Amino acid sequence: MTLPIDLVFVRHGEAEGNLATRYSEKGDHEVYGAVHRDRHTRSFRLSERGRGQAKRTGAWLKDEFPVFDRHIVSEYIRAMETATLLDLPDANWQSNFMLTERDWGELDNYSEEERQAKFSDVLRMHDIEPFYWRPPNGESLAQMCLRADRILHTLHRECSDKTVVMVCHGEMMWGYRVLIERMSQQRFKELHLSDDPYDRLYNGQVIHYTRRNPETRRIEKYANWMRMIRPASDPVWESGWQEIVRPTYSNDDLQRIVDGYPAVIER
Repeated sequence: MTLPIDLVFVRHGEAEGNLATRYSEKGDHEVYGAVHRDRHTRSFRLSERGRGQAKRTGAWLKDEFPVFDRHIVSEYIRAMETATLLDLPDANWQSNFMLTERDWGELDNYSEEERQAKFSDVLRMHDIEPFYWRPPNGESLAQMCLRADRILHTLHRECSDKTVVMVCHGEMMWGYRVLIERMSQQRFKELHLSDDPYDRLYNGQVIHYTRRNPETRRIEKYANWMRMIRPASDPVWESGWQEIVRPTYSNDDLQRIVDGYPAVIER
């Protein structure tokens, strides 16, 4: 699949839900309840900090990309508000419901304390198989990737010679990492459980995939390079360009993976 020459993902700025979750993790569950009561996650606005993050990210984007050929945004309000505050020149945004955040089902409106009290058995599996695990009446990351992939096919048909920006959500961006980099589920699990700040996706963070070789500037068939930037950090943090090595497996490689899962029943 041929991607745009440059494909840029932007995570929305800090939103009410992010802020309430941080309060809840510190033991203040009252704020969480006030934010989530009788509201769907779609309606959350940006916090003051989130608006500042979006503006700083927009300033960075305008320095790096004089123009985007296509602008795509999640239909969730926090993503739309971020897109507005990026203030990109001549932006003509297309909203797409398939770009919305992963659905956490019954867990969505509960504080961390309530989740642990009501769903401790369900949550135990979350860190065992984070990619395939599904919240009750919600969506696994694997399921979310199916709708994310639909957008990639549209970009393949319509934008292979263009520069595209997409404003969306943290777990959706992880889904695109899995799809574009062909990331194995074991590698995803390692990153999901990592305590290294390098492996996190922060509010306002950018992931840039390109088909343009950073050294030769030659445009290749596939998007073989990526970099991550946190324009809202002080100072701005950049990963530098990384060449994407998409995994393949020999028979022996597959057997080694299989051997990592001892059989429980042998007959």
